[in-house]
Amino acid sequence: MTTAQPRNPLHGLTLEAIVTALVAHYGWQGLGERIALRCFTSDPSVASSLKFLRKTPWAREKVESLYLFMLREQRRQGSPGPSP
Repeated sequence: MTTAQPRNPLHGLTLEAIVTALVAHYGWQGLGERIALRCFTSDPSVASSLKFLRKTPWAREKVESLYLFMLREQRRQGSPGPSP
């Protein structure tokens, strides 16, 4: 049973899309400074990060939380977001 989640900004996003957006916004170094995980600081790549995050629920929660924070900051600064 699937239900529509129009107010959930994470709904329909893949973990890969979230990590890619964070890297595009903060860069690997900035991401590693905000979330101290080896997959972001030591020879980082999207593939290695996804492998770790899929196995580690607490780390995935931190990444999703940072993504939501990034979206809020972009809205505050008046950056264009997705149109409804």
